[in-house]
Parts: sequence; structure tokens; C-alpha cells
Amino acid sequence: MGKKILVTGGTGYIGSHTVVELINAHHEVVILDNLYNSGISVLDGIRDITGVKPEFHQIDLCDKERLDAFFAGRDDIDSVIHFAAYKAVGESAEKPLMYYHNNLNSTLNLLDAMIRHGISNIVFSSSCTVYGEPDKLPVDEQAPVKEPSSPYGNTKQVNEQMIRFTVEAGHPIRGISLRYFNPIGAHPSAKIGEAPQGIPNNLLPYITQTAFGIREKLKVFGNDYDTPDGTPIRDYINVVDLSKAHVVAIERLIDQKNKKGYEFFNIGTGRGHTVLEVIQAFERATGQKINHQIVARRPGDVEKVYADTTAANQELGWKAEKTLEETLLSAWNWEKAYRQNKNEQ
Repeated sequence: MGKKILVTGGTGYIGSHTVVELINAHHEVVILDNLYNSGISVLDGIRDITGVKPEFHQIDLCDKERLDAFFAGRDDIDSVIHFAAYKAVGESAEKPLMYYHNNLNSTLNLLDAMIRHGISNIVFSSSCTVYGEPDKLPVDEQAPVKEPSSPYGNTKQVNEQMIRFTVEAGHPIRGISLRYFNPIGAHPSAKIGEAPQGIPNNLLPYITQTAFGIREKLKVFGNDYDTPDGTPIRDYINVVDLSKAHVVAIERLIDQKNKKGYEFFNIGTGRGHTVLEVIQAFERATGQKINHQIVARRPGDVEKVYADTTAANQELGWKAEKTLEETLLSAWNWEKAYRQNKNEQ
């Protein structure tokens, strides 16, 4: 029997895809989102894919009073998947206090509300940024959490600690943090995808917007790294594969299969690609040439990181399935559909 699951940041990129997979797994979903970096039309995309338009509340988790008012009388919510956060490494280096205020207060308020209202399960959207520049590759869960290379990465570390220490203090909460690598792509229906407000901070939407003519050229930040072509290496994971990991994780908590009160897992493909390799794969998959320019390194960027996914594969029974080319094509199909819909509005 499905449960009612609260998804914070549920109209965002990864959140919306996870909502779809939760509905496909026969769960009911309630979304909280302040629409800072997403649009209400995402709900229509979710409905078009699943036949269900989830319950939605426009609430900022940093607004403690409004959050408390929402939870008052809500004894129907079983579990929480927590995405709501600012997420751009570069922006966090420019506006650190904005990131600390939003990303930490939101989790603090949420955990406090969960304890007071008897909600015991939380899956947290974490990041491989907690590993910083790793000592060895691929990165497994035994790798040390490093001095953060950005305020964004630091907020992920602190949020994880907040959840872990809350669990260890004896509060009736169980948690799983999913440390994922670089989510890309879109739902194969092209009904939902990554649609950042303003200039994209992530690689793939910048590629698709450049291909579509929205951006003149793609900037590649640095070609003097110790990698095969000098550009940084990342583990790019399909967003639908990633979303399915959240469903598996929340069901592990609901079924009380987690071996400890708090766990964390790496979610990636286990393979790294350079920025130039991604550009070339996109060109092969779509037939679109990408105008790009090498520029100086960007503050806060790690040279190379990719996942050892053994724990997620074995403990969660989850693994990434989609190919890089398939994922890149899905992103291009989404970009075209999104622009067409905007032109028709």
C-alpha cells in the first residue's frame, strides 16, 4: 500500500522527476516549494505523465510559522524527501550567506516540524561535493568528507550532520542521505526537465540552450586540469535513474530495512566523463554543433570525481541504467519542447 510522502522542492528539476517516480510506485505526493527556481506549470507536466496532479503548497521552508501552520493537523504524511535548497556552486561562492541562510534554516525548520508532528522518515538530497577533491577514485562511502570547496558543498555537509546527530540523539527519526553526482537529462516524455531561471549554472542546460540559440556560446571553465583533455571529469547520471533511487531509499525507511538509524549512499554511474566528452557526445546524439570557448577555471570546481556505486547497488538494489547518449538526447528533446510551449503561451 502506498504512503503519503511530502516532497520539498518538488517542482524543481530532480524533485519533479522523483514525484513522477513516487506516483508510478503508487505513493501519494504532497509538494512544498517556494517556486524560487521552478514554475507552477511543472505540476501540469507531472499530471500529463502520470494522470495525477499532486497536492501543492507554495511555502518557503525558511518561513517557520507557515511551515508549522502547514503541518498542523496533517497526520496523514508518512515520510519526507527533502530537495528544497539553492544548488549552484559558483553562485554560492559569490553569495555565501544567502546559501547558508536558505539551505541550513530550511532543514532545521523541517526536522523540528517532523519531530513535533511525529514524522519519522527523511531522505535528504545530498551531493558528492561533500568529498571535495577526493584522495582516490572512484569515490566510495568510506572516503573522508573534506574541507568544502564551496559554501554550497559546506551546506550539504552541515545538513547531513544535522540529520545524523538528530537521529543519534535518540529522536524518532530515520534518515538516508543520497550523495549524488551530476544529474542530467529529462523525462523521456519531454513533459518535464531542467528549466533554470536566468543563466544556467549547470553544464547540460547551458549546452541545450546554446544548441537552441538562447546562448551564444558555452564557456568551458579550464582546460589545464590533470585529465585526458584538460577539462574537469564528472559522473553524469540520468535524472530518472536518480529519481528511482529516492523511491528505493524512502521505501527502505518505510519498511524499516535500514540497518542503522542514519545511512548514506553514493548515487552515480560509476564512470567519469570530461566536459569536452559530454559536448562531443551531445553533438553525436543530436546532430547539433555546440559553439564553445575555453575560459579560466571557475572558483570551487573540483578536478575530477566519479562514484563507486557498490553500496547503492548491493544495499539498495539500485543501479543506473540509461546511457550517456540516451540521456543527452532526452535533454535536447526537453529543451525543444519547453521552448515550443513558451512560444505558444
